[in-house]
Amino acid sequence: MHIAFIPYGKISEVDLLIRDMSAQKHKLPMTKGSEKKVIWIESQIRVLPFGIYEYICPKEDIDIVLTTLKTRVNRYNLSNFRWGMLRKILQLEKVPKFETKEKYLWLMQHVGMLVVGVRYDDEVTNIEGEYKGWTHEAI
Repeated sequence: MHIAFIPYGKISEVDLLIRDMSAQKHKLPMTKGSEKKVIWIESQIRVLPFGIYEYICPKEDIDIVLTTLKTRVNRYNLSNFRWGMLRKILQLEKVPKFETKEKYLWLMQHVGMLVVGVRYDDEVTNIEGEYKGWTHEAI
């Protein structure tokens, strides 16, 4: 799962937020036939053009990540056309409906957030290594 967003605000606070986000750990569910397993993975941050960042995590954590990022109000009233063009250029989909039960304790003082869209990952089966034969989200 990829969540694209544009952070804005005091540069030192934005850098602190990005550091907190990249330090977050997530549980990645894996299956092998009827067996199920969970491993811990680190989240990833990618830098895209136009000041856009992409947060990469398992799809099971989309609700909690979006709740954390969407707590900030969109002060820039961009038109649907502009959002649509930006999503098309970056090959993103609209942000889905999500539950707001939990959120991460990332330091977000003096940081605003524009969530652009999401991109879903396919499933992959490992062909070698410690998890040979296990299927999981291709992060």
